[in-house]
Amino acid sequence: MAVSVDTVYQKVLALANKEQRGYITPQEYNLLANQAQLLIFEQYFYDIDAAYDQQAGNSGEYSDRIDTIQEKIAPFENNGTVVASVVTGTAIATLPAGIHKLGTVFRTSSNNIVERVDASEINMMEQTALYAPTAARSVYVRRSPTTIQLYPITPNIATSSTGIVTFNSINKPLQAIWGYVVVNEQALYDATLSVDFDLHPSEESELVYKILELSGITLNKPGLVQIATSEETAMQQLKQ
Repeated sequence: MAVSVDTVYQKVLALANKEQRGYITPQEYNLLANQAQLLIFEQYFYDIDAAYDQQAGNSGEYSDRIDTIQEKIAPFENNGTVVASVVTGTAIATLPAGIHKLGTVFRTSSNNIVERVDASEINMMEQTALYAPTAARSVYVRRSPTTIQLYPITPNIATSSTGIVTFNSINKPLQAIWGYVVVNEQALYDATLSVDFDLHPSEESELVYKILELSGITLNKPGLVQIATSEETAMQQLKQ
């Protein structure tokens, strides 16, 4: 699953030059390409939420809208394992880099779900015997994009096998790079230095027009915005 970073760039340049809107440098392209990729990727989650709200699923093997979006998200789904540290008595677990959305968290020893609670709730829970976290009913607070804090904070929850937690997550797409070497003052594509887009192949056209749109805004070329917007609108109508 990938979209050629070079193919998209050549199409972007061809459309920009056709309208005599100027040249988009490799540096500008790489910056805007990754912004476009993240915008498309983030839209998946809004689209699938809207599809469920509209009950947009159907029995078609290849035309179910929900299945189509889930197919695009599936390669980014991941599960991992982390161990909380009690060096400072905090039971904080550090998550791997690149997580876009954290899903369900489990305690490995019991396979029980570790429920997420807000930081404002945990003090109240710990002071209430009925709702206080226990080893059998653990909770966690998201302290930062890369850390979670487990409760109850005790040595046995944060060390050895009982302290290991597993989690489901959605990872971010890999950063796309149009790599090049300079020959006779010209940037020439180098596949060995490049990284393709980490999206479903069907997103090639969407990437082209999204990058054109961003180029028009960033480079103050309103004509590009108009072209890209009209093409993108036409694509969206075909999807409906």
